[in-house]
Amino acid sequence: MKNRIKELREQQGLSQGKLAEMCRVSRQTINAIENNKYDPTLELAFRLAKVLRVKVDELFFPDEK
Repeated sequence: MKNRIKELREQQGLSQGKLAEMCRVSRQTINAIENNKYDPTLELAFRLAKVLRVKVDELFFPDEK
């Protein structure tokens, strides 16, 4: 599963640390999600979508290999 979190975060001028704070997780968690090393829980996915002001299905998409 790929995501657009880094792109949307940067468009809104948020650092990884600030996004992490707003979502109540560590900066390392945001980094791992952005680098496709960790899939967030459904709860965290909804928090990310809310903070980034998009729908959850706009954040994630299949990794087509």
